[in-house]
Amino acid sequence: MGEDAGNAGFVTIARVVKVQGRVGEVAAELHTDFPERFEQRRTLYAWRESSGQRRQLHLDEYWPHKGGMVLKFAGVDSIEAAETLLGSEIQIPVQERAELEAGTFYVSELLGCLVVETSQEAREIGTVVDVDFGAGTAPLLIVKSNVSVADSQPTPPPRAQAHDGGKEFMIPFVESFTKKLDLQGKRIEMQLPEGMLELDAPLGARKPGRQRTAKR
Repeated sequence: MGEDAGNAGFVTIARVVKVQGRVGEVAAELHTDFPERFEQRRTLYAWRESSGQRRQLHLDEYWPHKGGMVLKFAGVDSIEAAETLLGSEIQIPVQERAELEAGTFYVSELLGCLVVETSQEAREIGTVVDVDFGAGTAPLLIVKSNVSVADSQPTPPPRAQAHDGGKEFMIPFVESFTKKLDLQGKRIEMQLPEGMLELDAPLGARKPGRQRTAKR
């Protein structure tokens, strides 16, 4: 997950999915590649999209469990108290994110970027709405045409397809394709192999080369 509309200044590192124990523990799915940093991240924030409210919490204990994380917050000491956190996104201020090495970017930095194809003349392809990590060695930018930056939300498709009046494309996020990356201006200029943006272009035939890295 990235920074949602009306939610600037914070990034989501986990989401509470269920009550885990009887004394206030909750189970959370991870939205970060740095779970070890819970040791330093003791002041966290629970944000609920439905209400738009953000609640400051102190993390007392945590431990990994079935690919996620069990969290125990100070003052949350019962099943009833834990239930108030269900569905909440656990967040940190954006300035507390781990510093990344060169060539590595956060997913939240890529979401909302306009992708422009510049092989011949500049042509707007669409807006990055998600990043897919499961289709190969390089992460794939999920790019949707006819979508505004404010409307961009993670909605991964199986491959480029018509959807809501536009198309969605899966574009390898690799250095050889990326010619200019302006995160402040929310713009990615790329030069793509001929035929890549065709509806039925197979991913296996694209030979993307050296990948860039995206982190959550």
